[in-house]
Amino acid sequence: MDVGSSDLNAPHSMGTTIIGVTYDGGVVLGADSRTSTGMYVANRASDKITQLTDNVYICRSGSAADSQIVSDYVRYFLHQHTIQLGQPATVKVAANLVRLLSYNNKNMLQTGLIVGGWDKYEGGKIYGIPLGGTILELPFTIGGSGSSYLYGFFDQAWKEGMTREEAEQLVVKAVSLAIARDGASGGVVRTVTINKDGVDRKFYPGETLPLWHEELEPQNSLLDILSAASPEPMVS
Repeated sequence: MDVGSSDLNAPHSMGTTIIGVTYDGGVVLGADSRTSTGMYVANRASDKITQLTDNVYICRSGSAADSQIVSDYVRYFLHQHTIQLGQPATVKVAANLVRLLSYNNKNMLQTGLIVGGWDKYEGGKIYGIPLGGTILELPFTIGGSGSSYLYGFFDQAWKEGMTREEAEQLVVKAVSLAIARDGASGGVVRTVTINKDGVDRKFYPGETLPLWHEELEPQNSLLDILSAASPEPMVS
């Protein structure tokens, strides 16, 4: 397929599958890593989980530029907030700052965001801020183009009181499912686990993810696929 100049010049879009899940003691955030420019994959290993403070992170979807500028502004304001109060901002304060910027600029922004973190007052919390700037406190939330493939899966798979290991496995499984079905999601899976002990980042390369229906085994080269599919030579 030829990549037209209109694709190369299109705004960068996160495409994306982003997920936030609470568990008994903290939260797990997860995302794929594909950034698109029209039909062209501009970055196959981008990091869509951005740090706001030591204890709060944000998952970004939609326009890459819009989500980055919102994250940068919120990080700056939270830094000032922490200096003035002498203690870290709560997850609710961070989420409401994201909501304020998203709502006040809703006619110019094309981004959906998930804020997650842990604080000593309320523990682990997840907030969804979709297009338009509303705010929803939820036990789990999903966003991005891949989320439409995951609603039924989460209705069946999510449960209250999960352990950390169960929550991390759920997030990785869900992102890999979305990657299998959504053309705008792909690459690797990144997760961030936040609890009273701090933050733990994990990275799952594409070849370690589970394969789903009709998916091909990962290959190092197109030549590997062609050589595996070629018939045996005829011998007279």
